[in-house]
Amino acid sequence: MGEAVTDGQRWLRVPVGPEAPQWSTRVRAARVLFVVHNVTSATRLLDVLPLFDADPRVQCLATCTGSSPYLHGVPELLADAGLPVLPWEQAVETPVDLAVSASYGGELHLIRGKLAILSHGIGYNKRLPTPDTGHRTPDTGSRGRRGDAGRAPVFGLSPEWLLRDGVPVATATVLSHPEQLARLRHACPPAARTAVLAGDPCFDRLLAALPHRDSFRRALGVSAGQRLVVVNSTWGPRSLFGDADDVFPRLLESLTRELPVDSHRCCAVLHPNIWHGHGPGQVRAWLRRAEQAGLTVVPPLGPWRQVLAAADAVIGDHGSVTYYAAALGTPVLLGAFPEADLDPASPVAELGRTAPRLHPYEPLLPQLDELLARHRPDRYAQLTALASSSPGGSAALLRRTFYGLIGLAEPGTPAYLPRLLDPSYGGLPSDIPPASPLLAPLQVLTHLRDHRPAAHPEIAVTRHAEGVGAATYPPPAPSPEPTTAPASPPPAAPTASHASPHATSHTPAHPGAHTAVHEDVPDATRLALADLVLHDSRPEPAAWTQEAMRRHRHCAMAACVTAPDTCLVRIPDGRLVTLTAAPGADGHLDLCDPAVYASALYAWYERGKPVEELLDGLVVVTGGTGHHVQVTITPPR
Repeated sequence: MGEAVTDGQRWLRVPVGPEAPQWSTRVRAARVLFVVHNVTSATRLLDVLPLFDADPRVQCLATCTGSSPYLHGVPELLADAGLPVLPWEQAVETPVDLAVSASYGGELHLIRGKLAILSHGIGYNKRLPTPDTGHRTPDTGSRGRRGDAGRAPVFGLSPEWLLRDGVPVATATVLSHPEQLARLRHACPPAARTAVLAGDPCFDRLLAALPHRDSFRRALGVSAGQRLVVVNSTWGPRSLFGDADDVFPRLLESLTRELPVDSHRCCAVLHPNIWHGHGPGQVRAWLRRAEQAGLTVVPPLGPWRQVLAAADAVIGDHGSVTYYAAALGTPVLLGAFPEADLDPASPVAELGRTAPRLHPYEPLLPQLDELLARHRPDRYAQLTALASSSPGGSAALLRRTFYGLIGLAEPGTPAYLPRLLDPSYGGLPSDIPPASPLLAPLQVLTHLRDHRPAAHPEIAVTRHAEGVGAATYPPPAPSPEPTTAPASPPPAAPTASHASPHATSHTPAHPGAHTAVHEDVPDATRLALADLVLHDSRPEPAAWTQEAMRRHRHCAMAACVTAPDTCLVRIPDGRLVTLTAAPGADGHLDLCDPAVYASALYAWYERGKPVEELLDGLVVVTGGTGHHVQVTITPPR
């Protein structure tokens, strides 16, 4: 874009500015200005930006008020959006047909044009002090003017935020549900005249994503029978990630040490203000040990909505993401919930009165088990009803509102919001890998199960990061073997695509334990613990296994993951054993970590069992799910 420098600021010359008619190509396009405060509000604006797609009558622009303390990441986000970016000083001097904001921060009253303000979360719920400066900066939470009885006003629904000299700042105050309109009429009657009910575009995209839940889970590397547990935190000291009660460090320990890594997949979704307030490098450093033990950290612009749609349970707080999870019908456990920070009449406050609470100093796994066992799909039906006035209809309502304010006829094609794609689609920087290698040492418990004649051998494997969880929660003993064969096999685990029919019907024999360590473990001294040394995706896996056995003479086996469903293992006599999981009944690859199969082979070999007895096949059981594994043996070379 053409630029001119005035007073040290780069002002655009094209497609706006005094010279724009001379240099622009589409000079008569209506101007729509997207007003960004921080990355958080920008994500809501990016939700609605596609409503202007394929309309050459509209020129979209962007600006940043500079009012938020969380400005880190905004320039990169605007650059990725590819819109012309006006300095704020130029933006308030430039007439526009419509400005769209998702926050009340900054001097929005200076904008020269109609202004529509959306919420950037699940409506308006939080009490937030209004700064006593001339710049409205709701993100600071600094001490300033307070509302009734000394309490902070409700952000987005009180005169302190909505009015300037008694006049509404917004031409259209876009609300997602009538309950917000009722609170607005009570708190700020002048602004209620500007209210427009238009649903929630973020919730609509989540609803549209639910039929693709299984595809999202596969893209995230969640295997059959695994639980996907999402930990979510909003920003601020009283959030789950905050240090007011400091629950989060304890929760990280519980997630990564108590939960077996092959039956649970854990993801962290943190508010962008955490990332951009403390710095992405610092946040990564705080979470690094948990990442090495299996936690997947979703980047601030990553596919958090796909992760939420794929989740089996969410541990969260009073933020919008946790509310969206409950509104989707997902079991929710509240790890933090500061009622005093919320409007008691708000939907999020109702979440706090409805959802169970995490007990951070009690074992986590039994709490998750109870949460899932007691959950009813309609438990949060009231919260779902409060999420949107028009589920699935926000695109049409918002486009009608925007074009009405501009004074243009709507395009003839239906309005829609782009579908959420699989998390790994396109290999974008904001995507997350399906599964990162486990770099924490793994304590592995194995059980060889008695099996009927002609049935494949079964080995149950339970792995815990750092070995703490294994000692705390040993695998439950299955029911004793019946003395007579049942008339029909017992049912498989309900979430398994190809669970073993014998997974719960045999007495375990030969319990054993070993330690498996990835060769890239950050603390190299931990390799001395390894009975089984691991790696993944080496260019010459057979050569690596041989070298690894020489480097780590104390270990009995070396295993390299060579494909999403395959592991190559060198056993003590020098032979190579290839372990490949059969596809599931749905035809998809088995997404269980193939290193599990190496641990099963280790358990078999350690008991003195001939590897040749596995040539007809092996069943490896993790978390109640059976994985049918093909075994081939290559003589030593």
